[in-house]
Formats: sequence, structure tokens, C-alpha cells
Amino acid sequence: MFRLDGKTCIITAAGQGMGRAIALACAEAGADVLATSTRKSSLSSLAAANPAIRTQQLDVMDASAITAFSEAVENADVLFNCAGIVHNGTILDSSEDDWSLAFDLNVRSMYRMTKALLPKMIASGGGTVINIASVAGGLKGVPNRFVYGCTKAAVIGFTKGLAIDFISQGIRCNAICPGTIDTPSLTERMQAQPDPAKARADFVSRQPMGRLGRPEEIAALAVYLASDASAFTTGAVHVIDGGFTL
Repeated sequence: MFRLDGKTCIITAAGQGMGRAIALACAEAGADVLATSTRKSSLSSLAAANPAIRTQQLDVMDASAITAFSEAVENADVLFNCAGIVHNGTILDSSEDDWSLAFDLNVRSMYRMTKALLPKMIASGGGTVINIASVAGGLKGVPNRFVYGCTKAAVIGFTKGLAIDFISQGIRCNAICPGTIDTPSLTERMQAQPDPAKARADFVSRQPMGRLGRPEEIAALAVYLASDASAFTTGAVHVIDGGFTL
């Protein structure tokens, strides 16, 4: 197992799904974890699962809240940008509000969090930013994921741009592109369909491995990218999709 001893890891959207799994895995690897979410109840559940994890409510779409958060943080060795939302439909099914919300949460929140914490990383000699992107959009066109795909393609561009601009200052930035992961968010979207069982079967059938991914599998990759074992890796797009893009 890769170790994160001595590293402070800050994680957005850590209350459930991939963010929660990453927070637990980082803590298990020895990191000082500061997990954030808008949901107090989910943070309480996370803290109960591992009392060593520090938690704080944070709305990553609130610029002033991010500024206050960054000013209060003493160390920031690793930033995991996990917050996101999935919009279903084509361009004709999307509204201006859908477009704005998706870009605000999926992209602008990364911009704000990274810009706020980057100076502290640079001042301390370096750091790592890890962004949750997706195979949808940046690597593959997925039906009825138009707005979502656009935002995740932007995340890949964000990752590469940050990586090249600050490579000489000890900053690494990498993206994780999951396939279909079995998260509470996915379950909510399936339950909203007329036939949830069919919706789940459809998601599974598009995965060549014949199953959904697990949040813990994403977390294992995230810990590696946060660790010194990946010190020669930056600007990379890591696909973990059960063969979805093959």
C-alpha cells in the first residue's frame, strides 16, 4: 500500500461516493485528512467511520467560503477536487441554468479551490492536485451526457494547463477518469427512472467487465497519485473504466 504519512490531504465532496472512499483510503495510508462537504450528516458519518479524519462543511460554489477556508488551512499537500453533478440529456434537453450549474460545480469549483490553495503548496515546496474527470466527454462521446461531457472535457484541459504552468515549482496535477461507478449519486439517478432495475442493468451492460466500478477502486488510484510513488507523473489522464473506452 502506498503511504501518505506527513501529507495533509484536502478533499471536496467527501461525504459520499468516491470522495468518501478517497478520504477513508488517504487516512488509512497515514495522511492528515481534511474532508469537506455541504452535508453535515454525511460528514458526521465519515468522522464516525474514522475519527482521525477532520471534517468541515464547505460549499465549493461559494467563493467567499473558499477564501475563508483557504486562509484558515495551515497545510495543503494534496487537493482532491471531487465535487460534481451529472446532467442527463442532449443539447436540446439542456437549459442555460443546467449549463451554468454544471460548469459552476464541475469546473469553476476546481478553479476556485485550486487557485486558493496553490500558493500555499508552492510556498511549502510543492504539492499535488488530483481532479475527478470522466471518460465521458474528454475521452468518449456518451449518449445523453452532453453538458456533463463538456464539463469533464474542460477538467482534462484544466489538469494539463495547471500541470505545465507549475511543473517547475513542484506542483503536480493529474486527472482520474472513471467509468460507471456504483455510488449513491448513481443510485439516485437510477431510482429516478421509471424502471430502476432496468436502468441499473443498462449501466452494467455498457461496462465490458460486466459490473460497475467500486468507489474503493477509484480511491486506490487516488492514493497512488497523491503518494511520492507517482512523483514522475503529472498532466496525466488516468482511465479506470472497466474497459468502457475500449
